[in-house]
Amino acid sequence: MKRILVNGAGGFIGGHLVKRLKAEGAWVRGVDLKPHEFSATRADEFIVGDLRDPELTRLAVEGIDEVYQLAADMGGAGYIFTGEHDACVMHNSATINLNTLELGRKAGVKKFFYSSSACMYPEYNQTDPDNPKCSEDSAYPAAPDSEYGWEKLFSERLYGAYMRNYGVQVRVARFHNIFGPEGTWCGGREKAPAALCRKVAEAPNKGSIEIWGDGLQTRSFLYIDECLEGVRRLMDSDFTGPVNIGSDEMVSINQLAEMTMDIAGKKLTISTSPVRSGCADATPTTASSTASWGGNPISGCGWDWKRHTRGSPPR
Repeated sequence: MKRILVNGAGGFIGGHLVKRLKAEGAWVRGVDLKPHEFSATRADEFIVGDLRDPELTRLAVEGIDEVYQLAADMGGAGYIFTGEHDACVMHNSATINLNTLELGRKAGVKKFFYSSSACMYPEYNQTDPDNPKCSEDSAYPAAPDSEYGWEKLFSERLYGAYMRNYGVQVRVARFHNIFGPEGTWCGGREKAPAALCRKVAEAPNKGSIEIWGDGLQTRSFLYIDECLEGVRRLMDSDFTGPVNIGSDEMVSINQLAEMTMDIAGKKLTISTSPVRSGCADATPTTASSTASWGGNPISGCGWDWKRHTRGSPPR
């Protein structure tokens, strides 16, 4: 039986990944600063601890075949783009990745998955909301618009260096706005879909909601199950990445707000704010076909919001 470590197992994507791996028959150890907020973990073993601590990380990687490294100091635009948390974001996430790679390879870990982000793409490629450029080969010359993005880019190179110098297998994916149940929805670290759902739910009918930016900025959103399908296909392939994992459907924040109001059955007005609105996304491109994953590329997976948001969310 394959023994797998999921760093960040108490978070949104990590919690769902644990369920997926258990359903596939793996033995799973989860690690996070806290237990999962919305459901009991299905991991065989769950360590509540800080992966910035080398001793804790050494314990976590012991006896492990594969590591899924999703742990990071991160959040939505209300956390990442204010500038108030830049030092913590860079220090904490880089330390986790340095510990995971160095102690993991010494412990004999054979393969690492690293979750990067669309935020590592250059700011100069994101100025046109109708045509943001986020193809995998457009990352350089590097110029991310946040320290979060710079750390992601650094860590991509770190994993690549360990693969070249130490012979460990590495797979890197750049996530584009993953959404679904059991995710953070308040407190400043929530992503756009959850934040808008909360704002619409809290607003009285015929009231108003505020969105950040002018509302014209575009994003691609991918449902969590489709994200995990992409992650698992990448890990089982011979393609190292980096590869975008996201939807090929672009949605403006104004459209997302209108869609959310329609689902909720509310008529609300929208006010805009000059606050930084976060990094853009574009249609994920050709790397999915290069990976020889078989079947339809994950980048073609969309999600019928209306059909799946009335009533109970899918599990």
